[in-house]
Amino acid sequence: MGAVTPIGNSVAEFAEALKKGVSGANPITYFDASNFKTRFACEIKNFNPQDFFDRKEVRKMDRYTMYAMVSAEEAIQDAGLDPEKLDVDRVGVIYASGIGGLRSLEEEVENFTLAGMKTPRYSPFLVPKMIVDIAAGMISIKYGFRGINYATVSACASSTHALMNAFDYIRMGRADVIVAGGGEAAVTKVGLGGFGSMKALSTRNDDYLTASRPFDKDRDGFVLAEGAGTLILEELEHARRRGATIYAEVAGAAATADAYHITAPHPEGLGARNVMKLALEDAGLAPEDVDYINVHGTSTPLGDVAEIKAIQQLFGQAAYQLNISSTKSMTGHMLGAAGAAEAIACVLAIRDRFVPPTINHFTDDPDIDPKLNLTFNEARERDVRVALSNTFGFGGHNASIILKKFED
Repeated sequence: MGAVTPIGNSVAEFAEALKKGVSGANPITYFDASNFKTRFACEIKNFNPQDFFDRKEVRKMDRYTMYAMVSAEEAIQDAGLDPEKLDVDRVGVIYASGIGGLRSLEEEVENFTLAGMKTPRYSPFLVPKMIVDIAAGMISIKYGFRGINYATVSACASSTHALMNAFDYIRMGRADVIVAGGGEAAVTKVGLGGFGSMKALSTRNDDYLTASRPFDKDRDGFVLAEGAGTLILEELEHARRRGATIYAEVAGAAATADAYHITAPHPEGLGARNVMKLALEDAGLAPEDVDYINVHGTSTPLGDVAEIKAIQQLFGQAAYQLNISSTKSMTGHMLGAAGAAEAIACVLAIRDRFVPPTINHFTDDPDIDPKLNLTFNEARERDVRVALSNTFGFGGHNASIILKKFED
C-alpha cells in the first residue's frame, strides 16, 4: 500500500493520524481564496515535488500525477515488486482520477487570458498533464509494466472502480499483479468555485478543523481534499511464490447506478443498498459477517441520511452490531482518490485491529438512528475480520469493495 493524504504522506503516517482522529483541514495556501465562500480545504502538507522528481519531470506532471507516482512507489516498494523478477506482460496498472489535471488546465487558460495573446500559445505538456489516464501510463512507463493499463473515471467512485476492475482482471486470469488506486489534485480556483457554486462545500470558515462532520445535525457540506492511494492486488499463488506480505484479501466488489439525479443520491439509498448487497453476494458473505463499514459519508445533508437508510435496509438487526465510520471527517473528500484511501483505511483496520473514528460529532441528527454505532470522535479497538468500503459519485455511480482478513 502507498498513501499521500491530507493527514499523512505515507501509510504509516496515515495510520497514525486515523488512530488519533486528526483533522486535515487548513486555510487554502495554493492561491488567494479570500473572495470565495469557502476558504479552506484539506491540502497535502509538506510535499515538495523536487524531493521526488527532477525539474524536467516536474514540468511534465500535474500534481495529481505526482501524488499518484509517489504513492505507487511506496506501494511497489512495500510489496517488494522487482520488475526484473516478474513477467511484466502480466503486471498491469489501473489508476483513477475523477477530474485529472485541473490545475494544469486552469493555469494554462489563465496565463493565456492574462497575457492577452492573440495567437494561442500553450505548453506542449498541457494535454498529457491534464488527461486522466496519464498517471496509469506514467506508472507503467517508470516500472516497465506492460499488462492491462488504463484509467477509470466515475467521479468520487473512480478509484473503487479501479480496485474492482483490478480484482476482476486477476480472478479472470488475465493478470498476476495490478497496481490500482487513484489520485486527485482539485484544490484549485476552478475546483473550489465549481463545487462551491453547487453549494456542495462546507462554508464553516471560522471553524475549518471541524467542518467535515458526517452525520452531525449541523453538517453543511463536504471539505474539498486531494491526494492519492495505491494498493497492489496480486493473485494468491503468485504472491505466495515470491513470499509477499499479504495484508488482506479482496473478497468481493460490485457497482450499480442510482439512475436518479446528476448530483443527489437516491433519497432512499436504493443504489447504495443494491451495491452493498451485490458486493456481499460476490464475496459469499452475509450481512452479519461484516464488522466495519467505511461509508461514503461526505458530510452533506442528503447523502449521509440516504447511505444510513441503505445500510439499515440491507443489514437489518445486524446493522446494530457494526462499527460504521467516515474517514472523510479527517481527510476531507479526496474525490477520485477517496475510494483507494478508504480501502487502505479498511486494510489498516483489519491489520491493526481498530476502527477509525468519525470525528467532529457534536449534535445528533434526529433523522439518524442513535442506536447505530457511528464510532464518533474516538477510534475503537475491534477485531475487524471483514470491512466494507462504499464510494458514490456524481452521476449516480455506486461502488463497494469488501476487504477480508487473510487466513492461510
